[in-house]
Amino acid sequence: MTEMADADEPEHWLDRHGDALYGYAMLRVRDPALAEDLVQETLLAALGARAGFAARSSPRTWLIGILKNKLVDHLRRSAREETFDAALIDDETWAGKFDHTGHWSTPPARWSEPAFVVENAELGVIMMTCVEHLPEKYRTLFVLREVDGMGTDELLAMLGISSANNLWVMLSRARERVRSCVERSWATGN
Repeated sequence: MTEMADADEPEHWLDRHGDALYGYAMLRVRDPALAEDLVQETLLAALGARAGFAARSSPRTWLIGILKNKLVDHLRRSAREETFDAALIDDETWAGKFDHTGHWSTPPARWSEPAFVVENAELGVIMMTCVEHLPEKYRTLFVLREVDGMGTDELLAMLGISSANNLWVMLSRARERVRSCVERSWATGN
């Protein structure tokens, strides 16, 4: 067996992929102990399912796929145990932000040249910080939708949100909080 093939053996998974798995989990759960537990569950599940790994993808991609399923299971359990807090919907904060057509009353600030924004590493750090400071429900919803690309029906079922309208209101508010935070922290230099 080659040295590279040996590195993809289960005894090397934690050393080789542990940091990536932990980082992936932390972005979504923001709890170090829970992230560690999810990574551990992922590695144990992978050991049990190793015979079914057909090597159509890299071991890291396969492990992250398993971790995604563990995260979904965790979020579903959490949604059953915790109901949506309507107090998060603060109508006063949103009054006047949109016109009668649903467009911004005051458009978001221009953030310079798009190519510059994409290349700016500082923006990425600020975005992550802003997302991390969202309330738990907003952060979870924002990451699952904007980072993982989950659809409306899946999010409704997973997070136990009563309607698509509530989901879109929460998502709009999460996006607004991230936008405001980024504008305060990055675009204005504060």
